Amino acid sequence: MKDPRQLLHSVFGYNSFRGEQAAIVDHVANGGDALVLMPTGGGKSLCYQLPALLRPGCGIVVSPLIALMQDQVDALLQSGVKAAFLNSSQDFEAAVDTERRLMTGQLDLLYVAPERLLSDRFLGLLDQLHEQRGLALFAIDEAHCVSQWGHDFRPEYIQLSVLHERYPEIPRIALTATADEPTRNEIVHRLGLEEAKKFVSSFDRPNIRYTVVERDTPKKQLLGFLAAHRNAAGIVYCLSRKKVDETAAWLREQGFNALPYHAGLDAETRRVHQQRFVRDEGVVMVATIAFGMGIDKPDVRFVAHLDLPKSLEAYYQETGRAGRDGEPAEAWMTYGLNDVVIHRNRIDESAAGEEQKRIERQKLDAMLAYCEAAGCRRTLLLQYFGETTGACNNCDTCASPPQLWDGTVAAQKLLSAALRTGQRFGSGHLMDVLRGKRNPKIDEYRHDLLPTFGVGQDLDEATWRAVIRQLLVAGILQADAQRFGAITLTAAARAVLKGETTLMLRRPRKLTSGRPPRFSRSEEKSELDIGDLALFETLRTWRAEEAKRQGVPAYVILHDRSLRELAQQRPATLADLHEVPGIGEAKAARYGEALLELIAAR
Repeated sequence: MKDPRQLLHSVFGYNSFRGEQAAIVDHVANGGDALVLMPTGGGKSLCYQLPALLRPGCGIVVSPLIALMQDQVDALLQSGVKAAFLNSSQDFEAAVDTERRLMTGQLDLLYVAPERLLSDRFLGLLDQLHEQRGLALFAIDEAHCVSQWGHDFRPEYIQLSVLHERYPEIPRIALTATADEPTRNEIVHRLGLEEAKKFVSSFDRPNIRYTVVERDTPKKQLLGFLAAHRNAAGIVYCLSRKKVDETAAWLREQGFNALPYHAGLDAETRRVHQQRFVRDEGVVMVATIAFGMGIDKPDVRFVAHLDLPKSLEAYYQETGRAGRDGEPAEAWMTYGLNDVVIHRNRIDESAAGEEQKRIERQKLDAMLAYCEAAGCRRTLLLQYFGETTGACNNCDTCASPPQLWDGTVAAQKLLSAALRTGQRFGSGHLMDVLRGKRNPKIDEYRHDLLPTFGVGQDLDEATWRAVIRQLLVAGILQADAQRFGAITLTAAARAVLKGETTLMLRRPRKLTSGRPPRFSRSEEKSELDIGDLALFETLRTWRAEEAKRQGVPAYVILHDRSLRELAQQRPATLADLHEVPGIGEAKAARYGEALLELIAAR
């Protein structure tokens, strides 16, 4: 067998493995099954690409995202790896040619969609390849898609157990960046990976700064956040298609290169918009969760949520699309009480069984607890995935710890107002009662005559909203989605009303829209002096032109990190180029002369 480290350097241009990559590669290359949990940007792809090159035959990679296979294959071709994909986007002739290359041993890696892999035709090809000893391994990417409790469930993934049943001696490696303990167990069970070795890396993404703000004026808040990210690539997530369209149009009016993406757009528009996001620089994609899984773009500098995600798994995966290159990135979110009502309503009205609804409510509660956290957000997020860590000093609660106050009396006033109004009204009406605000609805129900009318004038609306949210998180209140968000008391409210418990609540904070983040796009290149920065920009221009000529994303040619190393090291020979991370033999041969000329000219 070839030396894995030699291949790592000669093909991919890296001198050393990261984390558990070496152990995973050795295990799979030697025929072992593996379940790999590794954060986005942690180097999962190498964990199956290298073993496929080390073992005889072709590695079959199951990927749920047809749109991204082309970019993944393009990146491998740039490194000199014989790769191809097989999916419904190809015409008949192209598919037949790919099958021919597969069966004649001309491929190292083949990416295939799960529904194509499960077809009788393709399984027949695998049978023939197996007889010829031409199967290197099976890689099941985005393995969390097998989980029926998960947010990206794909029915075809459950059927992938056929690989173990048909080809038991061919190693399998299942990979995901997002899986809590129940999801991991389901992956193992559904795919028959009980005997597989499990490699669980830290879920921490230390380069991502987490910030959550209470919704006030969302467009103004978003614009203030984006002020530090002009000309940067990013994603803005919204809950509804209508909000996606409106936000994208509004951002374009503010001078951003913003595009919408949701399932209501036709397939061609979605394809063009995704391609522009991946291949152009500085595009902001405004999207529903229909966009993003498996996005390979390394230089996404921010992910913003204008609405509350339904779970911490979803939030972790969506924010994980930022900063895949290891450079500073931001995860920013604004949320409000209405988000809770909408999500609870969706859960209650879904066709899921009661057990699944119970699990989804627990996931939503964990998401709310994260938003209302008084301590380090990263600690809470990692704790959810079973990982213990100290304060990160790279989230809003670490940078500006929220103040706590004794909210017991305020809670009692709120609970009393809910009881005296018959537990029939939403948060807005209860706040009007507490703050003594006269309006037609108050007059209609004569709630101005209640003892609780006006008893909460000492607190502003933002504080009352924070009280309600925190009592919902604590399970003292619940929002009845069936009755338009009516606030009702739970059994836990009794102890509060009787004064048997003290409630320390978090004061609402206004992280102002104009607040500059701890870092900005300009600081990404702060380690470069003026001369190096000029060369860096020259190399970026060359890369953009080369990518456009080839019709591939710029990062497929070379990552920003490689360009920075070139600008600093200024290699003078092809041998020197080989010492730059990300430049293997194929890229040195293909681009070496052009790069050396550009460097010499500076």
